[in-house]
Order: sequence, then structure tokens, then C-alpha cells
Amino acid sequence: MSVAKQLWVSAIALTLSVIFFGLSGTDIWVQNHFYNPLENKWLLDRDEPILKFIFYDGIKRLIIILNVLVLIGLILWWKKPFLAQYRRGLVIVVLSAIFVPLVVGSFKALTNLPCPKNLEIYGGNYPHTCVWEKYPSTFCQEGKIKCWPAGHASGGFALLSLIYLFRTRKAKILAGSVAMAIGWSMGSYKMLIGDHFLSHTFITMVMAWFIISLIVYTIERWQKRG
Repeated sequence: MSVAKQLWVSAIALTLSVIFFGLSGTDIWVQNHFYNPLENKWLLDRDEPILKFIFYDGIKRLIIILNVLVLIGLILWWKKPFLAQYRRGLVIVVLSAIFVPLVVGSFKALTNLPCPKNLEIYGGNYPHTCVWEKYPSTFCQEGKIKCWPAGHASGGFALLSLIYLFRTRKAKILAGSVAMAIGWSMGSYKMLIGDHFLSHTFITMVMAWFIISLIVYTIERWQKRG
């Protein structure tokens, strides 16, 4: 599939995903499996140090370190012959590492949607609403809340850009599979501690696909213009 087609497909997939999760009730059905209403506890304890390090602090720091190393390598060895065949792919990886979390984080700041743990049905004080709905007039919100889409998983899904670093089909499939595994492990952890719904992670994944496709499309346009 061409990059232009990927842009259209990912944009349509993003729109349909927002509508589906907003209307279907899938989020609540899935999240109910991770919550114990009798004990008011989620399936995983957010303060458990080993899991928190592996799926939150540790993986986030590792991704940041790897991206910084890639950026430094590009700066130091930009004109080196051995980097020539990977230069374009590495630029895509670095730009994706910057813009995917940045765009997702910007949406989080605008949408003003709560996490599952904040909802009344899970012991919080927020009513459940869709992304296009306003809170009821009877609800008094003290300050903005930032939970939609999933910011933590955005760093993992930004690694889908690794697909453009390799040339063989086998290597591309492996890179995409690793990126999906990392993104979903980060997103699933946040779901199991009550920080995100399934839709938050899924929509972040589709947004990452769209943003990466836009980056690749822009680079290709610049290259054609010389």
C-alpha cells in the first residue's frame, strides 16, 4: 500500500474507531474484567515496583535512550557512507519518536476525558461520556483531566516507524511485530491498573500509524522536489 493510501486508510480507521468505541459500550465491557467492585481494586497494583519498572518507568526510559542515541548517531555520522542506506529510515524513526507522543499528548490536553479509575462506576466521581459529549450540567469539574488517548503507549507505537528502516519484507514484519508488542504491553499495563480503556490504546495505535504515514509522505514529497 502506498503511503498516500495509508494516510487515507488510517484517517478513516481513526474516525471509525472513535465512533465505534463511543457508541458500542466495548470499553466498559472490557474494563469490567479488570476491576473488582467488592474490594474497589484493579487487577494490577499500580504501586507494585517490578511491574511498574518493566511496563512504565523502565520501558519509557529505554525508548527515550534509544531514540537519543539514534539522533546522536545521525548528527555525528550523517555523511558517512555506511549510514547512507539507513539515513532516511533513521530520520523517520527520530521524527516519529518526537511527533507521535507530542500529538497524542496535545489531544490528551484538549479532550478532557477521565481515566477508568476516575469514573463513578469504578469508585471515582466522573460520569462516563463519549469524546464528543459534554459533561452533565450537574457535574462540577474542578480542573481539566487528561486521559484520552493513551500517552504512555504512544512511545511504543512510535516504534512502528522502524518498518521504514529496513528493506526486506521479513525484517519489516519483525520490526512491526516488535513495535506492536511493545506498544500493547505498555497500553495493557495501563488498562490493568485502571488508567486507560481499550479505546485509548487502540486509538493511540491508529494515530501513530497516521502520524508516521504523514511523516513519510512529507519526506517523500521533499525528496521529489530535490
